Amino acid sequence: MSKTDDFDSVWDAIADAKQQAANLPARAELMGKIAAIVKDSGWTQSEAAKHCGVTQPRISDLLRERVSRFSIDALVNIATAIGRKVHVELESA
Repeated sequence: MSKTDDFDSVWDAIADAKQQAANLPARAELMGKIAAIVKDSGWTQSEAAKHCGVTQPRISDLLRERVSRFSIDALVNIATAIGRKVHVELESA
């Protein structure tokens, strides 16, 4: 029988390092908010790509929630391109 590992969160289970695990939920949340704006705007992926300043395959990755393919910087740039401001808030761990 193999030993199973216990993790504090799903992010800890899929991340290579503790710092990456802390970064993933922030990226996922930002991606979700951008994806909601894209969907609510009724844009096709090609239209969304033009508005966001990225390629259509990048929009596809965003809508499919492929978190590992986006940095915080890239997501902030996309949000800015569609006229949104990103607000960062720190909480105690």
